[in-house]
Amino acid sequence: MIYYCARGICRLLFVFLGLKKEGIDKIPRKGAVIVASNHMSNWDPIMVGISLPRPVYFMAKVELFNNKILGKLLTALHAFPVKRGAADRKAIRQALQVLEEGKVLGIFPEGARKKVLPGAQVQSGVALLALKSGAPVIPVACIGTDKAFPLGWFRPLLVKVGEPVDLDKYRGQKISSAVLEEVSEAIMQEINSLLDK
Repeated sequence: MIYYCARGICRLLFVFLGLKKEGIDKIPRKGAVIVASNHMSNWDPIMVGISLPRPVYFMAKVELFNNKILGKLLTALHAFPVKRGAADRKAIRQALQVLEEGKVLGIFPEGARKKVLPGAQVQSGVALLALKSGAPVIPVACIGTDKAFPLGWFRPLLVKVGEPVDLDKYRGQKISSAVLEEVSEAIMQEINSLLDK
């Protein structure tokens, strides 16, 4: 109930702020989906969450859950904690459970706060989840939230959804660090291509 009320209020707010959306029809109507987006500001998960036609379950940094009230609110808004920079097995299990239930999982890959430069290190969590679950990965770009202040008043806000990342050649392969690195780079390239257009 809290999730849908908050989503409705935020949708009205962002209509007023001039939020535009492109490619929303590329999100499958049903079944497990991983949405991988760049991350420029705290507004990004809100923009993605209200733009997509289905509820999104986000992985959020564990520090946000240290405050009990905020933690309960985030849980009600379909977020769950993940320890950044560590192999958080509990978070991985929870993310896989979300996908097994045919839901939409939202991830902001580390290193994607802005455009990822060649040679930048990318975390492999999204790649691991994609290969273990078999769920399609949909790249998303949030544009304008890094420069819009007050939000949306001087800069256009845009959420762009791309085509599913082609990971067919990696399906069925043994999951190794090299494979995870290649898959991570492939995903980030697709996100960057949306930012370039």
